[in-house]
Parts: sequence; C-alpha cells; structure tokens
Amino acid sequence: MIHKTIETVRAQRAEAAAFIQEHFETAPEYLLILGTGLGQLAEEMTVDTVLPYDEIPHFPVSTVESHAGKLLLGRLGGKPVMAMQGRFHYYEGYSMQQIVFPVRVAKALGVQTLLVSNACGGLNPNFQRGDIMLINDHINFLGDNPLMGPNDPDLGPRFPDMSAPYTERLMATAEQAALDLGIKMHQGVYLAVSGPMLETKAEYRYMRQLGADVVGMSTVPEVIAAVHMSMEVLGISVITDECFPDSLQPVSLDDVLEAAAMAEPQLTRVVVEVLKRL
Repeated sequence: MIHKTIETVRAQRAEAAAFIQEHFETAPEYLLILGTGLGQLAEEMTVDTVLPYDEIPHFPVSTVESHAGKLLLGRLGGKPVMAMQGRFHYYEGYSMQQIVFPVRVAKALGVQTLLVSNACGGLNPNFQRGDIMLINDHINFLGDNPLMGPNDPDLGPRFPDMSAPYTERLMATAEQAALDLGIKMHQGVYLAVSGPMLETKAEYRYMRQLGADVVGMSTVPEVIAAVHMSMEVLGISVITDECFPDSLQPVSLDDVLEAAAMAEPQLTRVVVEVLKRL
C-alpha cells in the first residue's frame, strides 16, 4: 500500500511537470514563491507564459486575498525562473503534501534553487514595520511537516539534515547585494505557526524567548521540502507589523498589505540583484 501511495504521488507530480513543460522553451533554474502582498515582484519579470493554478493538474488553488494564484514562466535578473504569485497555507486546510507539491514539481522540471518570500510579524524590537529580513534559520511550530509519512527515496533521504536549511552562499550574495544597493536588511530566525489568527501577547513573549525574530504562517514547509531534495534555498521576510507585547495594536489584512507594499521595492531590488549575481 505504501508503494502504491508513492507511485500515485509520483504520477501526479510527473503529470503536472509535463503540463508546465509544454509551456516553456527554456527550462527554469529558479523557483520564486511570492508571499502575501508581494506578488508585484512579478512586474519586474519578462513573462512568457501565465498558468492559473486551476489549470495545472493536481495543483492546489490559492484562497487567500492578495494571492493571485498564477504560475509565471519567464526571466528575471537575466535568469530563467518560475514564479508563484500566491502560495498555499496550512490554515487553508491544505495538507503539507499539497503545500509543497509545487516545489517538488519545480525540482522535477530541473529547478535547483528556491527563492522564497513572506510577510511576517516582527518580534525583534530592532525591527520596524516595512523592514526586510534575510532568514538565516527557522523554528517549525506548525505541528506538522511535509516529510511525515512514507519517504520517497527519489526525492531525498528518510532523515535529511536540517542544520543549515538556508544556503550560506546565497545568504552572502543577498547580504552583499543589499549592502551595495544601500538597502537595510536584517538577518534573523523565522518562526512558523499554523494561524490563521494572530498571536496573543503571551505567545509573542514566548516566541521571542525562544530566539525568534519574526513570526509567520508559511515558508517552513516549502523550505523543508526543498532541503530534502538537495535544493539551495534563500528566504527573505517582509515585516508587516510589530509584535511587541507591551505596545501591541490590533492588525488587519489591509495593514499587512500596506506594509508589504512599502517594503516590496527593496525586496524586489535585492532579489533581482541576487539573480544577476548568481
């Protein structure tokens, strides 16, 4: 039964990859996942093909406001890329396997590098709304991960090492790019929770004591799946609200989108410059 399950998933992955492959001439080398309010990075792309998620076999469909739900094929920073305008979240009711399905399809298409972005809440008191942060590590508080269940050896080992999930070479490139562009970019630890509710003051205090600099509801599943498949990973967060318990203010989605729009130009410039330098 286990082998039948793995074979079924392999067949679905191959079907999705074959469909996407029909729509590009140059195989993509990079997968970009654009987080909440960050889909405008796609405007910097030279887009050859737009594939709505609901047209791609076995792809989930984005249900969150501000997630366009489109896969873009083209070039950015002179490199062939696939860009996901919108991702999938655990709180939407998707399984971990569904959340990481696009990453595994990208790997099947030959993609070797994942560039992932997200909107998040700032826990570090040195961070401000509208800042960007290079992710150098993460904490998984989702209560689940995409490697649970049968392991497909075609993807990676049963017990993958996660001591350095974010690629040092890519982090160094991004750090230098931001420096050369005159853009302030923090570094820190991303903590992932299931959501969709925002956290309490006590939870924010606890997360900060654990060593988290920001908190969000995504990214970690995709990174785990990428590392499992020996892909390189770069992650950048946009701080959309300040999660300081002693001065905590209610936050709406409009607030998040407004802050994401403030930070997006800096994020876009860094990502494009990184791609140029790779």
